[in-house]
Order: sequence, then structure tokens, then C-alpha cells
Amino acid sequence: MSKSIIVTGAGSGIGESIARKAGVAGYKVGVLDVNTDAAEQVANSLPNGVALHASTTDPDQVEQALDKFGETPDALVNNAGIVRFGPLIDLSFDDWRSVIEVNLTGVFICSQVVARRMRTTGGGSIVNMTSIAGIQPNVNGGSYGSAKAGLHLLTRQMSVEWGEYGIRVNSVAPGFIDGGMSAPIFKDAEIRSTREERVPSGRLGTVDDIAHAVLFLCSEEGSYINGNQLVVDGSVTNSLMASFPRPKSVDSVGAGES
Repeated sequence: MSKSIIVTGAGSGIGESIARKAGVAGYKVGVLDVNTDAAEQVANSLPNGVALHASTTDPDQVEQALDKFGETPDALVNNAGIVRFGPLIDLSFDDWRSVIEVNLTGVFICSQVVARRMRTTGGGSIVNMTSIAGIQPNVNGGSYGSAKAGLHLLTRQMSVEWGEYGIRVNSVAPGFIDGGMSAPIFKDAEIRSTREERVPSGRLGTVDDIAHAVLFLCSEEGSYINGNQLVVDGSVTNSLMASFPRPKSVDSVGAGES
């Protein structure tokens, strides 16, 4: 039985990788993006792709995109997002609001539109893209981390309320990914080297690392996973204490001084 999936923000970066991996896996793929040309370019390169133009913050546009897709998808991946870096004390209200609108409200809109349709077809899977920035504060991260932290709780809320309809809702929290919106960061060789050294797994993540995690949560293999956040970060969020030095004299096993 063929499956179908809609990926938002699929015209580039992580979303494009998810769409391409889904196409290889045999999905009919809805490539939804606010950039029409990008959506069409990716969709036309897939075995069974459909270009969908919509702003995720406009319920009418999202409804129209779903109508164009022609069926209720088995899975929705809410990947579309934006970032506006800068210190909170100087952050403009417009920048704050735009990030919250796309990264949080837009996910609510797309999920609600799709969930209402999934409810009538027996369910499905929704995967939201969060971030390690929603787990640990990121200095000068603007409103991005706040939106992603809110999305983590929204994911859990959806899982509780929509489970009875057969809808599973989970999230994936990427770490330092060499691609997507983070690509400009890693063009700086010094920053790249420093970040790589501080990842316990010894490397930056790739867009394909995230795509594999997302498609696992969408699959039958993940059918009993609901309301969880899968952190794909090479253990970065677990390594806070490793950045603080301590004397070698205490790094021993055995009795202390009596």
C-alpha cells in the first residue's frame, strides 16, 4: 500500500532532504514551500512529487494546498522555520513576532488542518521540527529557542488530545547540522572546527541524519511512539558539564581523604 507525506519548508535544506528520502522510500510527497520555484524544482525531481505553494501561517492557503494534494496524507512533517538572531534587549517586536508566527503558530495551523482530515481517515503521523535551542538557551538566539521550546510542549499536547483519533505526534530536535539554516554558520572555518571538537560524537550532523530520524517516526516501526522528542545532536545537550574544567587531582576512583 502506497503512503503519502507532506513536508513543509521542503524547497531546501533539511526539508528538501526529508522530501527526497521519502520519495526514495516510495511516498507520494507534497513539497510545500512559500517559494513556488523551489517547491516545483524539488517536486519535479521526485518519482511522485507534488509542488504545493502556501504560507504555513495562512489557514486558507494551507487548506488549498491540501486540496491540491488530492488526499489526506499519512504523514505531515512541520519543518518550515525562520530565525532572527540578536540580543533580546535589542530584538524588534516584528522579528519576535515573525519567528513565533512561523515556528510555532504555523505548525499549529498546518497540524490542525491536517489532523482534522486525518481524524476522518483513521489517523496518521505528525512530526514537528524542534531544536536543541529549545532545550538549552542560546545566547543571542532571539525568539527562536522560545518558539522551539513552546513547540515541544505543543507536540506533547497534540499527542494527548489526538491520540484517540489514531494520530501520533512527535518531534525531532536537531543539533549542530551542517546544512539548512545553519549552513552560513559553518562557512566560518574556526567556528566549524570549534563546534566539531565539542560534539561528543566527533562530527557535525547532516541533513540526512535528520531525515532518517523523521522518516523513522513516520513509519510503522515507530507506530507506538507518541508525544516524544527525538534529540539528534551527537550528545551535545548532554555535554554541558564537560565544558567546565576541574583539577586532575579529583579525577580518580577510590576513597577520598579520611
